Amino acid sequence: MSGAVNEVRRLNWGCGTLPTPGWINSDIKEDQAVDVVCDILEGLPLEGDSIDYAVSIHALPELRLPDLVPALMELRRVLVPGGVLRLALPDLDRAIRAYLDGDRDYFLVPDSDARAPGAKFVTQMLWYGYSKSLFTADFIAELLERAGFREITPCSYRQTAGPYPEIVELDNRPEESLFVEARK
Repeated sequence: MSGAVNEVRRLNWGCGTLPTPGWINSDIKEDQAVDVVCDILEGLPLEGDSIDYAVSIHALPELRLPDLVPALMELRRVLVPGGVLRLALPDLDRAIRAYLDGDRDYFLVPDSDARAPGAKFVTQMLWYGYSKSLFTADFIAELLERAGFREITPCSYRQTAGPYPEIVELDNRPEESLFVEARK
């Protein structure tokens, strides 16, 4: 991605096969529209201190527990000093509350896949087997801290605590997500 010297460089890590124009789109899945196809655990082929901000929407849960901090450290490596990482993650606390309250409408799983509230809860939290890790706000804050991030701030949907208002462009799934930002 080339452009003006002062151009903001932004990374969409875990973009899937629907990359967003204006971002450096990265995913493990090969697709002609993905700019950087790689496994984050093998390293992003990006220079250190080269990205102003990075966003990941529901990609981190696809990693195993022991791989979470190394992946976050790799995202931190590519951020410029003071750069921001924004994460959207399935909110386990919110899902537990919905389960305990018997709020079947909270769960996105159709009855044809799971009918009982517990079945809907488990299926959604593991997202049909794609998710390997679950998240609460305090757990992701602890992981970010271990990865060397600072100024870890819970955020609301489409609200940022950082200097880049456009960082919220990729936000989606507000009903089931927790949002957090952290600085390098």
